[in-house]
Order: sequence, then structure tokens, then C-alpha cells
Amino acid sequence: MKMGMFFKLLFLLTMPFMRAVLGLDGSWQYAHATFYGGADASGTMGGACGYGNLYTYGYGTNTVALSTALFNNGLSCGQCFVIVCDYDNDKQWCLPGTSVTVTATNFCPPNWEIPSNAGGWCNPPLQHFDMAQPAFQQIGITKAGIIPVWYRRVSCVKSGNIRLTLNGFSYFNLVLVWNVGGAGSISGMWVQGTNTGQIQMDWNWGANWQSNANLNGQALSFLIMNSDYQTVYFPYVVSAGWTFGQTYEGYSNFY
Repeated sequence: MKMGMFFKLLFLLTMPFMRAVLGLDGSWQYAHATFYGGADASGTMGGACGYGNLYTYGYGTNTVALSTALFNNGLSCGQCFVIVCDYDNDKQWCLPGTSVTVTATNFCPPNWEIPSNAGGWCNPPLQHFDMAQPAFQQIGITKAGIIPVWYRRVSCVKSGNIRLTLNGFSYFNLVLVWNVGGAGSISGMWVQGTNTGQIQMDWNWGANWQSNANLNGQALSFLIMNSDYQTVYFPYVVSAGWTFGQTYEGYSNFY
């Protein structure tokens, strides 16, 4: 058996296990949570997913920065998690009977100069949520600093359809995909201009996908695949007179 085929089979066999470990199959997993960004969550704007102003992009203050173990180099951007404070193990700082659903919009980087059990909460292999403070306050008391939690990944519920924001310049088309329902995250994307065939886009960073073709002056169609391998197709969703910086709404969303 060729090594490439061996590793492909190994990946397929271990994928269900990895999904369970990370709570991607809907099972509850154990982690810890801290908070950042201030009482108004103003410090959470921007971030490693590229959403910019989280109010403008509809994510609000129920957002979270994921540790390396959960962030998946940015491919987890947009995913949604329900988080519950572990009241049985921390009655002092947990708010009983509460939960909060958050969207991944940022990355919590490791700090190798601090031990993982004494401040390096986002160091691998820890599964950790650095929550926007308003989200944290829905399940725990901020004086605690850090709380034990249970979490599981859930389907994202969004208002309206998927949005596409076009950035970049000629021969570098950077498309930010946001307001994604269902899985929340994107695993593949294709673009087609009126004068081109279908072009597979490359993941760039966060929720941004790129194409190096010159698509200026062409109406654009997009095929989008989420991380659950569902697809949506938006034929000619971008008109021929588009310019960089514009946002377009797709015809549907994932659920």
C-alpha cells in the first residue's frame, strides 16, 4: 500500500474519534473558559477570523477566541458552541442553570513562557475558550478569572443569507465569507466569472478565501462548501460592475 493511501485511510478511520474528542459530533466535552475584551466587548473587534467590527457583521458580543486545539489554523472560524459552566465542580463562580451560545471569531494564542496550568490556558493541547466578557458573564462571575466548562458544537442560527465581501486588487481576489449558518465554517470555495471556467479558491486566513485570477468586470458565481460538506451555489450573485470593498448577499444559507 502506498504511503499516501495509508495516511488517507488513517485519517478517515480516526476522523470520527477526533470529532468526538473536539465535541464536533454534538457530544459534551470538558474545557475551561476565561474572558477578554472589556464589559462592552470592544476589545474583541477585529481578530484572527477577519470579521472586523463584530457588530457590523452581526456577531455581537456572544463571541469567543479559540485555543490552538480548537482553532484549526482558522478553519474553525464561524463555528458555534454552547457552553455551560461546571457548577458541580465550581459552585462559587458558576451561575447555575445557565448556558450561552457563542461564535468563534478569534484565536487565543499560546504563551509558552507561562505553564499551562498557571496562566497559559491556551497552550496546546488544552481546549480553551477565551470568551467576550458579556458572554462569560452569562454563565460565570468575572472575579473568578477562569471557570471549568462543558461545551459542545451546535448548528449556527443566522439571520438572512450568507454574505460575501470582496477585497483585494486585480489578480488577488480576497473574499470574506460571513453570516454562515449551520456548520458556520467553510471548507472549500469556487468562483466562476462570465469569461472563465470554475476556479477553485485557496484558503488564505480566517474566513478569507482567495483567487489569483483577473475577474474584473465579470459577473461572478460562487460555489461554497461548509465543513459538514454541504454546498450552496450562488449563480451570478456578484454583478459585473462590482468593485473591491463591496458586500453581496447570497441566495440562501446553511441550516
